[in-house]
Amino acid sequence: MAVHLEVRMPVKTTHFKVGNGDMTLIEFESGKRLLVDIKIRSAADDSDDETPDVGAQLRERLDRDAAKRKFVDAFLLTHPDQDHCSGLRNHFHLGSLKDWSEKDDKIVIREMWSSPLIFRRAEKKSPLCDDAKAWISEARRRVKVFETKGAFEDGDRILILGEDIDGKTDKLGAIVMKAGSRFSKICGNADTSFESLLLGPMLAADDEEDEKLSKNDSSVVMQLSLLVGSKVAARYLLGGDAEVAIWEKVRDTYTDDDLKYDVLLAPHHCSWHSLSWDSWSEKGEKAEVSKKARSALAQAEAGAMILSSSCEIEDDEIDPPCIRAEREYKNIVKKVAGEFRCLADDPGDEPFEITVSQYGPKAGRKRAAAVAGLSTGVGTEALGHG
Repeated sequence: MAVHLEVRMPVKTTHFKVGNGDMTLIEFESGKRLLVDIKIRSAADDSDDETPDVGAQLRERLDRDAAKRKFVDAFLLTHPDQDHCSGLRNHFHLGSLKDWSEKDDKIVIREMWSSPLIFRRAEKKSPLCDDAKAWISEARRRVKVFETKGAFEDGDRILILGEDIDGKTDKLGAIVMKAGSRFSKICGNADTSFESLLLGPMLAADDEEDEKLSKNDSSVVMQLSLLVGSKVAARYLLGGDAEVAIWEKVRDTYTDDDLKYDVLLAPHHCSWHSLSWDSWSEKGEKAEVSKKARSALAQAEAGAMILSSSCEIEDDEIDPPCIRAEREYKNIVKKVAGEFRCLADDPGDEPFEITVSQYGPKAGRKRAAAVAGLSTGVGTEALGHG
């Protein structure tokens, strides 16, 4: 009798060097891949420019489907700022899969994960960049496919993260995840190798609060649990550019366990505005920390890691990244024997990778040796990060 063994893929997260911006590839044990934000600058396409070619780095980590198309299983856009969606039109296929071009060879997005609120608020507060406009146009196309056909195929799928006002998403129940809900599906199928808790965006309590919320405060906020062998091995806390207002609201709404993390992507590229209502450039050391916001971002597990996807952090008035925010995050992880890392401090252009085993998340030995100024032929064997 034939024995069928369950195939488990390595669990890994790749954090690309994009300066002040975000771009993370998450690979689940099931083999599915979730891309969170992108910042693929046009300069990276120029071989004479020193900007890391993160587009090429991403492509080499993706598979091709039966039709020889590179693809991601899902693409989560936390919010529509240019430093979170740059390069969308140049590197990703938008529109029906029947129009995909082998010559252009763009990456297919099997399923979009998108919030309706970020676009409504962004349109009110400030104009959208061309890549953001392209995203919302594609999102609307996919919603129309769902409304028309009531079923999805890869390349047409979309998951709406959060509800919209005035019942605008009520008829889309099958593809809407409400704030506070948990889900473990990707591309329309259940996937037991991860669990997502959607923390935000949350609907404003009234019109006055809605007016106060900027596009940053409408960022998708999520606790993402990665499972290895059916057990949670690492929790990631993702917050896009969410600022102090939303972190205070998150703290009031959710429990400590809902906010726990092994890896935190420091929101808004290590900005002080995620931790305080005060301006760092105006008040300096007199700027006060919001206790609620800090508490929301301080639920670190033992050995936790906080990553700053930003430029180098200098002792100046620039924000983001902000040295005062860095100090707060370092104090948070110090209490749990963890660490704070700025991606820009890594030598070379290669992304920073974290492997996740049953023992938790660990940085690759290759990077750890480089930081220590050592040489090694061991490669990507993992080291503890705590």
